[in-house]
Amino acid sequence: MLRGIIFDVDETLVYYEGYSLRKWYESIALPAMKELEIVVDWETFRKMAKGELPRSYVEKFGIDHVEFWKALDRANREYRERLLREGKIKTFPDVGVLKDLKAMEIKLAAVSNASQDNTELVLEAFGLKDYFDVILGKDYAYLDGVKPNPYLVKKALRLMNIGPEEALVVGDSELDVKAGHAAGVRVVQVIREKKVEGADYYVRNLWELLELVKDLKTRDP
Repeated sequence: MLRGIIFDVDETLVYYEGYSLRKWYESIALPAMKELEIVVDWETFRKMAKGELPRSYVEKFGIDHVEFWKALDRANREYRERLLREGKIKTFPDVGVLKDLKAMEIKLAAVSNASQDNTELVLEAFGLKDYFDVILGKDYAYLDGVKPNPYLVKKALRLMNIGPEEALVVGDSELDVKAGHAAGVRVVQVIREKKVEGADYYVRNLWELLELVKDLKTRDP
Protein backbone atom coordinates (compact mmCIF):
# COMPACT_ATOMS: atom_id res chain seq x y z
CA MET A 1 0.00 0.00 0.00
CA LEU A 2 1.34 3.44 -0.94
CA ARG A 3 1.49 5.61 2.17
CA GLY A 4 4.29 8.12 1.54
CA ILE A 5 6.15 10.05 -1.15
CA ILE A 6 9.67 11.46 -0.77
CA PHE A 7 10.29 14.42 -3.07
CA ASP A 8 13.52 15.93 -4.23
CA VAL A 9 13.28 19.75 -4.16
CA ASP A 10 15.60 21.57 -6.58
CA GLU A 11 14.72 20.98 -10.24
CA THR A 12 11.79 18.78 -9.15
CA LEU A 13 9.56 21.29 -7.35
CA VAL A 14 11.43 24.53 -7.97
CA TYR A 15 13.96 25.74 -10.52
CA TYR A 16 16.58 28.47 -10.74
CA GLU A 17 16.72 30.66 -13.83
CA GLY A 18 20.11 30.42 -15.53
CA TYR A 19 21.49 27.94 -12.99
CA SER A 20 24.25 25.48 -13.74
CA LEU A 21 26.54 23.79 -11.25
CA ARG A 22 29.59 25.17 -13.09
CA LYS A 23 28.27 28.74 -12.87
CA TRP A 24 27.46 28.24 -9.18
CA TYR A 25 30.97 26.91 -8.57
CA GLU A 26 32.58 29.89 -10.28
CA SER A 27 30.41 32.67 -8.83
CA ILE A 28 29.49 31.36 -5.37
CA ALA A 29 31.71 28.46 -4.32
CA LEU A 30 35.07 29.86 -5.44
CA PRO A 31 34.78 33.16 -3.50
CA ALA A 32 33.66 31.25 -0.39
CA MET A 33 36.61 28.86 -0.72
CA LYS A 34 39.06 31.72 -1.17
CA GLU A 35 37.89 33.16 2.15
CA LEU A 36 38.86 29.81 3.69
CA GLU A 37 42.21 30.13 1.90
CA ILE A 38 41.62 26.90 0.00
CA VAL A 39 40.51 26.27 -3.55
CA VAL A 40 39.17 22.94 -4.73
CA ASP A 41 39.41 22.62 -8.51
CA TRP A 42 36.23 22.34 -10.57
CA GLU A 43 36.52 18.66 -11.47
CA THR A 44 37.07 17.60 -7.86
CA PHE A 45 34.21 19.79 -6.69
CA ARG A 46 31.92 18.37 -9.40
CA LYS A 47 32.73 14.82 -8.33
CA MET A 48 31.94 15.63 -4.69
CA ALA A 49 28.68 17.35 -5.63
CA LYS A 50 27.62 14.42 -7.83
CA GLY A 51 28.54 11.76 -5.28
CA GLU A 52 31.49 10.39 -7.24
CA LEU A 53 33.72 11.41 -4.33
CA PRO A 54 32.66 11.66 -0.67
CA ARG A 55 32.03 15.12 0.78
CA SER A 56 34.76 14.31 3.31
CA TYR A 57 37.29 14.10 0.46
CA VAL A 58 37.97 17.80 0.96
CA GLU A 59 39.95 16.96 4.11
CA LYS A 60 42.75 15.89 1.77
CA PHE A 61 43.23 19.62 1.24
CA GLY A 62 43.79 20.21 4.95
CA ILE A 63 40.41 21.57 6.05
CA ASP A 64 37.66 20.14 8.22
CA HIS A 65 34.99 19.00 5.78
CA VAL A 66 32.10 20.11 8.01
CA GLU A 67 33.45 23.66 8.19
CA PHE A 68 34.07 23.64 4.44
CA TRP A 69 30.48 22.71 3.56
CA LYS A 70 29.01 25.03 6.18
CA ALA A 71 30.89 27.93 4.59
CA LEU A 72 29.56 27.02 1.15
CA ASP A 73 26.04 26.70 2.57
CA ARG A 74 26.26 30.19 4.06
CA ALA A 75 27.25 31.50 0.63
CA ASN A 76 24.43 29.50 -0.92
CA ARG A 77 21.97 31.08 1.52
CA GLU A 78 22.95 34.56 0.33
CA TYR A 79 22.71 33.39 -3.28
CA ARG A 80 19.21 31.95 -2.80
CA GLU A 81 17.99 35.01 -0.94
CA ARG A 82 19.23 37.23 -3.77
CA LEU A 83 17.57 35.08 -6.44
CA LEU A 84 14.32 35.10 -4.49
CA ARG A 85 14.42 38.91 -4.34
CA GLU A 86 15.08 39.02 -8.08
CA GLY A 87 12.29 36.54 -8.85
CA LYS A 88 14.73 34.07 -10.38
CA ILE A 89 13.65 31.07 -8.31
CA LYS A 90 10.32 29.73 -9.51
CA THR A 91 8.05 26.79 -8.83
CA PHE A 92 7.14 24.45 -11.63
CA PRO A 93 3.51 25.02 -12.64
CA ASP A 94 2.48 21.56 -11.44
CA VAL A 95 3.42 21.87 -7.74
CA GLY A 96 -0.28 22.27 -6.92
CA VAL A 97 -0.33 18.47 -7.02
CA LEU A 98 1.06 18.51 -3.47
CA LYS A 99 -2.34 19.72 -2.25
CA ASP A 100 -4.09 16.84 -4.04
CA LEU A 101 -1.68 14.29 -2.59
CA LYS A 102 -2.21 15.62 0.93
CA ALA A 103 -5.97 15.35 0.38
CA MET A 104 -5.38 11.64 -0.36
CA GLU A 105 -3.82 11.33 3.13
CA ILE A 106 -0.41 10.46 1.72
CA LYS A 107 2.52 11.44 3.90
CA LEU A 108 4.98 13.73 2.12
CA ALA A 109 8.68 14.32 2.70
CA ALA A 110 11.10 16.74 1.04
CA VAL A 111 14.70 15.52 0.91
CA SER A 112 17.49 17.67 -0.50
CA ASN A 113 21.28 17.68 -0.71
CA ALA A 114 21.11 21.38 0.14
CA SER A 115 21.32 22.36 3.81
CA GLN A 116 18.26 22.16 6.03
CA ASP A 117 18.24 25.94 6.25
CA ASN A 118 18.43 26.48 2.49
CA THR A 119 15.85 23.80 1.75
CA GLU A 120 13.32 25.30 4.16
CA LEU A 121 14.03 28.81 2.86
CA VAL A 122 12.90 27.93 -0.65
CA LEU A 123 9.92 25.80 0.37
CA GLU A 124 8.68 28.52 2.72
CA ALA A 125 9.12 31.23 0.10
CA PHE A 126 6.50 29.56 -2.07
CA GLY A 127 4.14 28.35 0.64
CA LEU A 128 5.12 24.71 0.13
CA LYS A 129 6.61 23.96 3.52
CA ASP A 130 3.33 23.08 5.25
CA TYR A 131 2.57 20.32 2.77
CA PHE A 132 5.45 18.24 4.11
CA ASP A 133 5.40 16.00 7.15
CA VAL A 134 9.19 15.74 7.00
CA ILE A 135 11.82 18.08 5.54
CA LEU A 136 15.45 16.95 5.46
CA GLY A 137 18.54 18.71 4.17
CA LYS A 138 22.09 17.48 4.43
CA ASP A 139 23.07 16.25 7.88
CA TYR A 140 26.26 17.89 9.16
CA ALA A 141 26.78 14.88 11.43
CA TYR A 142 27.05 12.69 8.33
CA LEU A 143 27.76 14.78 5.26
CA ASP A 144 28.57 11.72 3.17
CA GLY A 145 24.93 10.74 3.66
CA VAL A 146 23.72 13.05 0.88
CA LYS A 147 22.19 11.47 -2.23
CA PRO A 148 23.11 9.10 -3.91
CA ASN A 149 23.69 7.67 -0.43
CA PRO A 150 20.33 6.31 0.85
CA TYR A 151 20.83 7.79 4.34
CA LEU A 152 18.43 10.73 3.99
CA VAL A 153 15.77 8.63 2.24
CA LYS A 154 15.94 6.02 4.99
CA LYS A 155 15.78 8.74 7.64
CA ALA A 156 12.65 10.18 5.99
CA LEU A 157 11.04 6.73 6.01
CA ARG A 158 11.74 6.34 9.72
CA LEU A 159 10.35 9.77 10.55
CA MET A 160 7.19 9.06 8.52
CA ASN A 161 6.97 5.61 10.15
CA ILE A 162 6.52 3.80 6.86
CA GLY A 163 8.38 0.98 5.14
CA PRO A 164 10.29 1.27 1.85
CA GLU A 165 7.66 -0.83 0.09
CA GLU A 166 5.03 1.75 1.11
CA ALA A 167 6.81 4.72 -0.48
CA LEU A 168 7.92 6.36 -3.70
CA VAL A 169 10.92 8.61 -4.27
CA VAL A 170 10.19 11.36 -6.80
CA GLY A 171 13.07 13.30 -8.35
CA ASP A 172 14.67 14.52 -11.54
CA SER A 173 18.20 13.13 -11.35
CA GLU A 174 20.35 10.03 -11.27
CA LEU A 175 21.16 10.85 -7.63
CA ASP A 176 17.48 10.39 -6.74
CA VAL A 177 17.26 7.10 -8.61
CA LYS A 178 20.35 5.69 -6.93
CA ALA A 179 19.40 6.89 -3.44
CA GLY A 180 15.85 5.56 -3.71
CA HIS A 181 16.88 2.14 -4.96
CA ALA A 182 19.64 1.83 -2.37
CA ALA A 183 16.95 2.41 0.26
CA GLY A 184 14.69 -0.22 -1.32
CA VAL A 185 12.15 2.36 -2.58
CA ARG A 186 10.55 2.57 -6.02
CA VAL A 187 11.59 5.70 -7.91
CA VAL A 188 9.62 8.00 -10.18
CA GLN A 189 11.66 10.27 -12.42
CA VAL A 190 10.05 13.54 -13.42
CA ILE A 191 11.65 14.21 -16.79
CA ARG A 192 12.33 17.92 -16.39
CA GLU A 193 15.24 17.83 -18.83
CA LYS A 194 16.58 14.40 -19.77
CA LYS A 195 15.55 10.85 -19.00
CA VAL A 196 17.65 8.97 -16.45
CA GLU A 197 17.98 5.23 -16.84
CA GLY A 198 16.92 2.93 -14.02
CA ALA A 199 13.81 4.58 -12.58
CA ASP A 200 10.77 2.40 -11.99
CA TYR A 201 8.34 4.93 -13.44
CA TYR A 202 8.63 8.00 -15.67
CA VAL A 203 6.33 11.01 -15.75
CA ARG A 204 6.57 14.24 -17.72
CA ASN A 205 5.13 16.34 -14.91
CA LEU A 206 3.58 16.10 -11.47
CA TRP A 207 0.06 15.90 -12.90
CA GLU A 208 1.10 12.59 -14.43
CA LEU A 209 2.54 11.61 -11.05
CA LEU A 210 -0.89 12.21 -9.49
CA GLU A 211 -2.48 9.85 -12.01
CA LEU A 212 0.24 7.26 -11.34
CA VAL A 213 -0.39 7.50 -7.59
CA LYS A 214 -4.14 7.06 -8.10
CA ASP A 215 -3.45 4.00 -10.28
CA LEU A 216 -1.05 2.48 -7.74
CA LYS A 217 -3.51 2.99 -4.90
CA THR A 218 -6.28 1.37 -6.97
CA ARG A 219 -4.12 -1.65 -7.73
CA ASP A 220 -2.86 -1.96 -4.17
CA PRO A 221 -5.38 -0.15 -1.93
